Amino acid sequence: MEIKEVVKQKYGQAALRMATGASTCCGSPTRLNGGCDPVTSNLYEASETTELPENAVKASLGCGNPTALAKLNPGEIVLDLGSGGGIDVLLSAKRVGPTGKAYGLDMTEEMLALARENQRKSGVENVEFLKGEIENIPLPDNSVDVIISNCVINLSADKDKVLREARRVLKPGGRLAVSDVVVRGEVPPEVRRSMELWVGCIAGALKEMDYVKKLASAGFDAIDIEPTRIYSVDDARQFLAGEGIDVDAISKQVEGKFMSAFIRAEKPAAMASPQQACCGPDCCS
Repeated sequence: MEIKEVVKQKYGQAALRMATGASTCCGSPTRLNGGCDPVTSNLYEASETTELPENAVKASLGCGNPTALAKLNPGEIVLDLGSGGGIDVLLSAKRVGPTGKAYGLDMTEEMLALARENQRKSGVENVEFLKGEIENIPLPDNSVDVIISNCVINLSADKDKVLREARRVLKPGGRLAVSDVVVRGEVPPEVRRSMELWVGCIAGALKEMDYVKKLASAGFDAIDIEPTRIYSVDDARQFLAGEGIDVDAISKQVEGKFMSAFIRAEKPAAMASPQQACCGPDCCS
C-alpha cells in the first residue's frame, strides 16, 4: 500500500474515533490503542483551547504549536497544510480576525467532517476547509500570506513538491511557519522501515540540513530551524514501543537525534522592474 493511502486510512480512523467519543491520551494515530507519547502531548496552553470544542483539542495530532510561534497579523490569509480536526485553523482564524481568513486543507473526508463540525461548534466564521492534497494545493498562485502546518509535511513521500506548491500559493514576501519532526544525524534502518512510524511523524522526518536544502531548492530564503523539543532515549522507548524494535540496542543512535522544530522560511518579495533593478551606466537616465 502506498504511503499516502496508509496515512489517509490511519487519520480517517483517528477522526472516526474522535467523532464517536473515543479518546486517546495524546492523539497520535499510531497509538490509538492507548499510551501517551512525547511528540503530541502538552502542545497548547489552556488559555488557547478554552473556547474550542473538546474534539478539536483531542484530535490534535501534531508535534508543535505553529500558531503560537508564527506571527499572524489581523487581515492576513492563512493556510494550514494537513489541517486534521481543525485546531490550528480555528486558532489562526481568531488571530487574523474577521478581516482575515484561515483555510484548512486535508485529504481525509473523515477529518474534514470533524473539522467542519468543530468549526460549527466554535462559531468561528472566517474559516474554510478544503479537500485536497498538500502536493496539489487547490488555491491560486500568490493567494496566501502565511502557510502553517503541524507535523504533516514529513508524512508526504514527495516533500519537494509540497514545498514548491507552498511557495506557489504564497504571496511575494509570504511566510512559511511550520512545526515538524526533523532528524540530526543518521536514523536506524529499523525506524525507516516502519510504515507505522512514518504515519506517526517519525520515520518520514528529514535530516535538518536536508530540510534546509529542500526549502532553498523550492525557492525560499530566510530559512531557519528552531528546535522546540528534543527527544531522549526514554522518549524513543515510548514511541517505538510495540514496533518490534530493540530500543536498548539502538539507544546511542536515537539519543537526541529526533526533535520537533519550528521551521521558518520566506518567499522572496516581488522582483523589481528592469528599470528599477538597473542602475548601471548603460541603463540609468
